[in-house]
Amino acid sequence: MVTDTVKELQAAKAKVAALEQSFAKEITQKLVKLPSEYGFDSLPAFIKALRQAAGGSPGRKAAKVAGKAGKRSKRAKITPEVKDKVKAAVNAGKTGAAIAKELGISVPSVQNIKKELGLVKKRS
Repeated sequence: MVTDTVKELQAAKAKVAALEQSFAKEITQKLVKLPSEYGFDSLPAFIKALRQAAGGSPGRKAAKVAGKAGKRSKRAKITPEVKDKVKAAVNAGKTGAAIAKELGISVPSVQNIKKELGLVKKRS
């Protein structure tokens, strides 16, 4: 009784795996044919056209095509002047978040600078 159910379950899992494999093969075959179906000579030319259609330039990263454009900030330059400003702000009693917002750097950057300058209290 239980063994029959286990056998049915294993058979169903095998069937699902076979269907998944068949689907993956079919979709791959369709994807390979896409560029020629739309009149492109090569895959790079097809990708370039897709990027342009998505509003990006051909040189942009795929993440930007996927809708993530503008989500990532530029890396802040942590100069000695920035470190001095962080030190002054900490001494003035400002919070890490307020300092980060004021200086245009991340909160973890503020924490790293505070740690480097010895402004972080040690845990007991």
